[in-house]
Amino acid sequence: MKKIAFLFPGQGAQYSGMAVDLLSSDAVKSLFDTASGILGNDIKLLLESDAETLKRTDISQSAITVANLAAAAFLGAKGYSPCACAGFSLGEYAALVCAGIINTADCLRLVKARGGIMQKTADNIREANGEDAPGMAAVIGLNPGHAEDLIARWKASENGALKDLYAANINSPKQLVVSGTAAALKESESRFKEAGAKRVIRLQVAGPFHSPLMEEARREFQTALETVAFSDPVIPVFSNVTGRRIESGAEAKKLAALHITHPVRWVDVEAAVAACGVDICFEAGPGKVLQGLWKDASITGVNGNDIPVCAAGTIEDILQTGDLL
Repeated sequence: MKKIAFLFPGQGAQYSGMAVDLLSSDAVKSLFDTASGILGNDIKLLLESDAETLKRTDISQSAITVANLAAAAFLGAKGYSPCACAGFSLGEYAALVCAGIINTADCLRLVKARGGIMQKTADNIREANGEDAPGMAAVIGLNPGHAEDLIARWKASENGALKDLYAANINSPKQLVVSGTAAALKESESRFKEAGAKRVIRLQVAGPFHSPLMEEARREFQTALETVAFSDPVIPVFSNVTGRRIESGAEAKKLAALHITHPVRWVDVEAAVAACGVDICFEAGPGKVLQGLWKDASITGVNGNDIPVCAAGTIEDILQTGDLL
């Protein structure tokens, strides 16, 4: 049997109706019942919300996490057992469950609290600046290191809107995501294009995540974390904050708070997953974003072999995975 890693997507991957087809599994039905009780809503209706509703972080964080956990539950019922796991941004919470660090119920409670706290902070930033909503944008076609140098240069030479622009996600050698106020994102778009970026795309998220602008949320979420027990991982799992393997439950809890204000080092995470000797990765959740990022990074295995990443967020996707094993 080939060694499988589960990769869980984050915000931006959501779509109306995600994971609903997986309800044919008893394991997923049980998960939906648990989620509905903890979240206080019929999770099926939540997952079928329209795109604008799912964009709100107080909605999307819970919905995407349930979709990720549903994919993992369905895969588990089919006999797939990962040897390692990781999650992109919000997806790290499903990875923490997969690795045995937190249980499903605590995960859902934390994500519900986290989403509400982060939405409130994003709303406060918008009100304080008297502007459109803050958010994130993907800078396509520039090396992340070069883009980060540009941001540092702009901050050092000016006192205007660009002071609130931050590198947030190091997604691939061809893509960096930035966070900022609406004014910072607007001003930076033309700057990045002048520097050679092919495109700058606003993401379907409601706040400037993974940046110091979310410090208020980090402090408040720290209190919520203290109510939850974090165990040591039972399989390798990797941190967005460090790009390295999480060694203990205590470390995982500390990193969960920093996760809100620190960049996602996804390229480092991908390399660390590959170094575990995995043969194939399943993108366990909605969409196919992580497949594209893995391809862009040209990640190879310990023997120099290609490691395929396949979609595993729908029944149709999961049934096709058997052909690759």
